[in-house]
Amino acid sequence: MSVAGTYEVVTKTPMGDQTSILTVAVSGDSFTGSNVGPMGSLEITDGSVDGQTITWSSQITVPMPMKLDCRATVDGDAISGTVTAGMFGSFPMSGTRKA
Repeated sequence: MSVAGTYEVVTKTPMGDQTSILTVAVSGDSFTGSNVGPMGSLEITDGSVDGQTITWSSQITVPMPMKLDCRATVDGDAISGTVTAGMFGSFPMSGTRKA
């Protein structure tokens, strides 16, 4: 099964659970998309696909400017991984494919 799709995800952060919609549009061994939540829309950069594992980066501006490095594995309709926020460490992320 392709990793392409739309996922409802939750990232467990020190600011509480952050719910968002992650969109993955695959093209070969790369992907584009976005992660949209209450704090705005994050454009995916450097999206890479390796089997069922995806990695990407995003830039946030709220609560402060920072680069997020993300890695997740898709298993059927489930997605799980980590979001690394620089000096703040890594936070677990999980969710379910919606489309």
